Amino acid sequence: MAPPAEDLKPDISSMIDLVFLLLIFFMVSSHMIVVQIDKNVKVPVADTGEVQTNAQGRILINVDLNEDTGEVIIKGPTASMVFNTSEQITEYVDKEREKMVESRQSPIRLHLRADREVPTKYIKKVVTAAAAAQVNDVIFATFKVNF
Repeated sequence: MAPPAEDLKPDISSMIDLVFLLLIFFMVSSHMIVVQIDKNVKVPVADTGEVQTNAQGRILINVDLNEDTGEVIIKGPTASMVFNTSEQITEYVDKEREKMVESRQSPIRLHLRADREVPTKYIKKVVTAAAAAQVNDVIFATFKVNF
């Protein structure tokens, strides 16, 4: 007579170890992409604006209006990056584009955050300078209104 059949249960402890190892691998090998924004820039309101989910491949430039002096300030993601000429903007965008090409990020886009009171000629200046650095895809930041 054969011995009674035992309940066979698979040993999944090695599978759990493998899942945790994969999880740790992807957490360590990926890098966080953070878009730093200037809280002082009051972007325009748009009814049809879309919330972007992917911040990868973005070169951020803020165009702010100093309310006290009326001066337009064009700057990068940090307060210390202030651009006074188109050449400085082009140089900054070109360096950032080169970094993204080396890290194989695509598509490369200009993320333009302009204050709603800034005259159009300053926005055109930034877009033209970015185009000179071979970045032609522009994302204009807006505030989406939910009714």
